[in-house]
Amino acid sequence: MTASLDDEIVELRRANAELRQRLDEAFAQQAATAEVLQVINSSPGDLAPVFDAMLEKVLRLCEAAIGFLWIWDGEQMHRLAFRGVPDELMESIRQPYKPPPGSIPARMIGGESVVSEADVLAGGGPHRLPTLARLGARSCVGVALRKEDKLLGGITIYRQEVRPFTDKQIALLQNFAAQAVIAMENARLLTETREALEQQTATAEVLQVINSSPGDLAPVFDAILEMAHTLCGAERGVFRTALSVPLRKDGVLKACR
Repeated sequence: MTASLDDEIVELRRANAELRQRLDEAFAQQAATAEVLQVINSSPGDLAPVFDAMLEKVLRLCEAAIGFLWIWDGEQMHRLAFRGVPDELMESIRQPYKPPPGSIPARMIGGESVVSEADVLAGGGPHRLPTLARLGARSCVGVALRKEDKLLGGITIYRQEVRPFTDKQIALLQNFAAQAVIAMENARLLTETREALEQQTATAEVLQVINSSPGDLAPVFDAILEMAHTLCGAERGVFRTALSVPLRKDGVLKACR
C-alpha cells in the first residue's frame, strides 16, 4: 500500500509539473502575441518594427538562434527582418536574391506551406548555401506567408545544433505567420487609403484653383504640375499644351507649344 501510494504521489507530481509547464508555455505565447499586436497597432503601415518584434518572439519561443522574415516580389526575396546574423554578413543578407532550386524558400515558392529539415548542411547539394555554413545553421523550419494562395513571403528559423523543431513549435510559427500576413494586408490597405486620399485632395485643390482663376490657365497648369510632382515623387516635370504662348512662372517654363 505504501509503495502504491508513493507511486501515485510521484505520478501526481509529474502530471502537475507537466500542467504547470504547459500553462507557462501558453502564457508566454499569449504574452508574445499580445506584444506583437501592440506593435502592429502602434506602427500602422510600418512593417519593419512589426517584423522585428515578431521574429524576436519567434526565436525565443521556438528556441532558435537564427531567423529571417522575408517577402517575395515575384522574382526575388527580400529579408525585411533577421536575427542571429554576424556583422560581417549583414551586407550580403540585406541584398535581394533568387533562392536556388531545392532551398527552403524555393520550396515555399514552389507551393509548400511548411518546410522542415533536421539538418540543412547534411547531404550537400546545390541549395546548401555557404552562408548557412558560416551562420552555423543546422535544424530548420520555414513557414510560408500566403494570402489566397499567393505567396507574400516566409519566416525561416534555424538552430545551431541538430534538434528538429516540434509540431507545437511549428504550429506556433504558423500562428505568427498568420499575424504577419494580417500586418502586411493592413499596411497595404492603409497605403492605398492614403494614396486615394492624397489624390482626392490634389483634385480638390486643382478644382479650387480653376474656380478662382477663370480664364487664366497658368495657375491651373502650375497647380496640376505641382500635384503631379508630389503624388508621383518626381523631381522635374514639364506640362506641354498646344498653346501658342509659353506659360512661365518665376522665370520657369511650365508649358509650351
